[in-house]
Amino acid sequence: MRQADCLANAVDRGCTTGVPLSDATLPLHSPRIEVPTYDRSALQPGVVHIGAGNFHRAHQAVYFDDIARSGISHRWGVTGVSLRSRDVKDVLSAQDGLYTVVQRGHDHQTARVIGSIASYQYAPSDSAAVRAALADPQTRIVSLTITGNGYYLDPVTCEFDASHPDVRADLVASDCFVTAWAYLAEALDRRRRVGTAPFTVLCCDNIPGNTQAARTALVSFAALKDPGLARWIDRHVAFPSTMVDRITPRTSNSERQFVAHTFGIADKWPVLTEPYCQWVIEDAFSNGRPPLDEVGAQFVADVSDHKLVKTRLLNGTHIAIACLATLDGYQRTDEAMGNDVIFDYVEHLMREEIQPLLPAVPGMNTPGYRETLLTRLSNPQMSDQLSRLARRGSEKIASFLLPSLQEAIEQDRPHTLLMLALAGWARYLRGYDLDGREIRIDDPQSELLTKLANMECTDPVPLLRHEIFADLRLIPGFAERLSEMIADIDVHGVTPTLRRALRDSARELVLL
Repeated sequence: MRQADCLANAVDRGCTTGVPLSDATLPLHSPRIEVPTYDRSALQPGVVHIGAGNFHRAHQAVYFDDIARSGISHRWGVTGVSLRSRDVKDVLSAQDGLYTVVQRGHDHQTARVIGSIASYQYAPSDSAAVRAALADPQTRIVSLTITGNGYYLDPVTCEFDASHPDVRADLVASDCFVTAWAYLAEALDRRRRVGTAPFTVLCCDNIPGNTQAARTALVSFAALKDPGLARWIDRHVAFPSTMVDRITPRTSNSERQFVAHTFGIADKWPVLTEPYCQWVIEDAFSNGRPPLDEVGAQFVADVSDHKLVKTRLLNGTHIAIACLATLDGYQRTDEAMGNDVIFDYVEHLMREEIQPLLPAVPGMNTPGYRETLLTRLSNPQMSDQLSRLARRGSEKIASFLLPSLQEAIEQDRPHTLLMLALAGWARYLRGYDLDGREIRIDDPQSELLTKLANMECTDPVPLLRHEIFADLRLIPGFAERLSEMIADIDVHGVTPTLRRALRDSARELVLL
């Protein structure tokens, strides 16, 4: 038997070693695994993506792979750039840039090999290549998933932190930079000087006001180098607002072994994700628009309402379930949603208290979206760690939960379940669950918040002095009601407290 046939048979048997992934081995993989059918060498590098981690490879890169597979265009190949870790380049370059995306639903899973990322660069050692790619006239989009920390914005004033050591280092550097903004400012300056149209800066980070965050960071950094360049960027560069959504955990050795055993692919860095994927983009571009709408993304005039629905329903619910379920001893979302009382709490929180506050969005089935969220949160094959959902809780509470709570109070609408979510976070901040197990508070203000939460135990007044509660703490009876809920959690436990809150919420709805 020929070697190719032996390898193909090994794949179909679910061989635990698997076939090494590369351009040369693509024809050897099982027919049940989708592989790129287009000529990867014909891809033109139209996109530079900074922050080529798991989320990008499960999200944006898949859309660009779809464009190439469909034959719509070969102008949107991706150059992946990492600012902090060279692992992505080292591992995936050895696989010719290929990697596997496995979609895991409740009762089925599929695998496909993604080929849209033509090359990977590690900026500290490949600075010249990164700068050349950004200045290349073929580059029309620079997309970003660099996390909130990569924007160097003050959390209170939202102003650019010019005193940050990374920013200060980039102001004196001439050939190798630390921040994305130094690379982008230099590339746009080079393009401006030779008359090349600017690229579009497409922020795909899940942060409040992502388009404004990107514009503020880039224009502010450029102004520190050249005020004229800053004005040119502000006038000519597009920063479309976006909304992205897909659960994508980190990859561990168990996932690598799973992919090898199940699909016969020896992939050193596969990505496992959920079937659901969403990308909504403001239709505003500097230099050509990729046909993403032909492969499932949405172009809209204004992303704000889409983003509002998503952040209030999904992200607001995330922080609520993360804190309450952790206090009850759970570690993963699917485990928590397996508790009927927690499931009912999440369902009623979204349906009765959050959704009625949201605007109707043309073309969006909000009740259907809400039901999709329940399915996603309950998916045992693609569960999220509650500790991850609770990260940076002060920012999430302020952006995704408190606005709903405040609006509900102002409109005299039911808000017991929203209040309980806040009580859960306040109790979570003490740093231990109801059985005394330590909870690591992963928050930029963790030291202050934990100190405030522990000052008076069930009395939330010290915590309510924090600036994020400036409006709510003045509401008569607010602190007292919050204190009662925290005490209920401590004395009766999470599940009994949720049952009582659900009954109270039902009575509130009757009285509407």
